[in-house]
Parts: sequence; structure tokens; C-alpha cells
Amino acid sequence: MEITVIESLYSTHKENALSHRYINNNSIKPLLDKLPSAAQVTVIGRSVLKAPIYGIKLGVGAKKVLMWSQMHGNESTTTKAVFDLLNTLLVSQTDVSDILKDCTLYIIPILSPDGAHAYTRINANKVDLNRDAQALTQPESKVLRAVYNSFKPDFCFNLHGQRTIFSAGETNNIATVSFLSPAQDQDCTVTPNRQKSMEVIAAMNKVLQQTIPNQVGVYDDAFNINCVGDTFQSENTPTILFEAGHFKSDYAREETRRYIYASLLSGLNYIAKNNVSGDLYKPYFDIPENGKCFLDIIIRNAKVKGLKTDVGILFVETLIGGKVEFVPKIVRIENLNSFYGHREINANNNSVLTKAGEALVLELEVDVIVIKSDEIQLALK
Repeated sequence: MEITVIESLYSTHKENALSHRYINNNSIKPLLDKLPSAAQVTVIGRSVLKAPIYGIKLGVGAKKVLMWSQMHGNESTTTKAVFDLLNTLLVSQTDVSDILKDCTLYIIPILSPDGAHAYTRINANKVDLNRDAQALTQPESKVLRAVYNSFKPDFCFNLHGQRTIFSAGETNNIATVSFLSPAQDQDCTVTPNRQKSMEVIAAMNKVLQQTIPNQVGVYDDAFNINCVGDTFQSENTPTILFEAGHFKSDYAREETRRYIYASLLSGLNYIAKNNVSGDLYKPYFDIPENGKCFLDIIIRNAKVKGLKTDVGILFVETLIGGKVEFVPKIVRIENLNSFYGHREINANNNSVLTKAGEALVLELEVDVIVIKSDEIQLALK
């Protein structure tokens, strides 16, 4: 599928009511209410705090694809892309209108509404739903499992978000999108089932390389049966993990959203138009594994307490007044020659202090630093 077609569709059908990082049930409910009747919207369960969990079913085709987003409430980029996708598929005639003739989709746009409301990875019981696939202790986990059992998907799309630390390989290339065909046994055997999801990933990567070359990675496939993807893969449903990562200066994840949309659309189009046998899986192994080579800010050649060193900073995503703010926090004071910064500051062997004239220390949250007499803003504006 040509990226020019996808970009044209995205420009036309992007859901402008959703933006930035804080997306919850209040954000999507008006959009669900105005979906056309071709999309069946139902409340499929309730969260710990009794918030509704919505399901959307659309399409009439024999190939069934189940996808869910915001299993982790603070991973909202894929939810935005899901609504861009819905807007595209639910118009009468587009270049991809055959998808709904060949496929039936079941989409859970926010699996953890309590986590989404609080902007946390965990649910209201402080449980990571992606470690609850076997125990099924949480109502949200039971909802997903019930849908999986009743819908009996041919493919699963497990939609997540990825931190800014990840690179595509051990390089200075940002992992803007990462995929994984999860393992289904302890030995990470490349089974026929995994080969099918690998084949679809290879097709999506081919599309993405047209627009973000060398910025696609593969996530670690260490087996954990408690993870949902590993569980569904082990039950012989080809499953694909999507990770929405960072794009240069895109902390709102609006550019990344575009590439997740391209991935979803091209992946579904490939499934719709092809008999996915797994025979074409080998290009999957050309995609580099994720490294952890980035920090949000690196201050190089700094003096801290009289010693020459580097300072590494990560942003802590913090919900403040209904908006996600990015709070700079010092996480490393050491030689960082093996890391890259999304932003780099050269202190030129000068002392680096807080605005109050204090020394930098690990775990310190600091908006402004002072080098010589210059104040440098670290917080995003």
C-alpha cells in the first residue's frame, strides 16, 4: 500500500476532536455517539470504578480482527489513531472500503477507563492489566477475555505506547513505531502462528519505511504467559503488539499518531487482500530490535560538585489540571557517551546549578538550570 494514499486519507479523516496525550471516556463518548449505524457500539462491561468499557463492531467480512487500546491508561496515541481509522473506514467510498467487506473488526478503544481518567499505567486496583491475562483478577481483564472468547478473532492487534528512551537498534535512530510478534512458548519458537503475525508486521514495516526509514523497531520477545499478547498467541491466534513511540520534538504524539494510523490501515488492508499463510515472514527479522539509547535531555561536559560529568534527564508525564505536563527529572549523573539526547546541551566544562544555585542531584525535578549566568529552560512549553 502506497504511503501517499494513506497520507491523503489521514489528512481527510483525522479526528480533530482528539489531541495531545490525555484521552479518556469523556473524550471519546461524543465520538461514539455520532458514529454511523454501520458501527455497533455497546457497553461490554464495567471497570473497577464502574466506568463503561465500550466495544465497537463493524464490517461484514469473514476475517475477524480484534483490537484494544489503552490497556494502560496513559498510552493514548493508539486510541487517537483508532478514531482516525474509524472515520476512514466508515465513509462509503475510499481506497480501503473493501476492508469492511473482507473483515469484521471488534475494537475496544479504552480497555482501562479508570487508568485513562487518572492517566496511569495501572487500573484503579493498582494492577497492570497486561500482567493479568492468566489470573484474570480484574473486571477489565475479564471483559477482554470474554470478547476474545465470543468473537474468536483470526488476528489480534494489541495497541500500546512506548517511552522516549527506545531506539531502533543500538543507534541514534528513534523508535517511532515498534512491533512484536509475541512469543508463545518459553523458547520463543518461531511457530507457524507467529509467522502469520510476522508476515503482517513485515507488510506494515514496508509501508512505514517509505516515510520514517530506520525508525521502526521490534520489541523484546521474552515470553511471559501473564501478558495478554503472549496468552492469545499461545492459544494460536496471530497477535501483533503495536508500540507508539517518539518522533522528534513530538511529545504530544501527534506525528506518531500518523504512523500508527498508517500501520493500522496498511495492516488491515494486507489482511483483507491476502491469504496470510506466514510464508512471507522472513523480512520481519530485518527490523532491528529496540535499544534503550535515548534520554530526553543530556547536558554534556558539565561540572557537578566540581566533577566533570554528563547529566541525563527524563520527562515525567504528570497529569496537572486535566493536561499532561512533562516534568524534567534528573535520572543519571555519569558519563553518557553511549546515549543520545532528544535535546542536547553543552555546558562546556562549566558548573551546572539549579536556579536557586544548588548542585544537581539524582531524582531532582528541575525546570531551569543555570550555566555561568545563563538560565536554560528544560521544561517543555
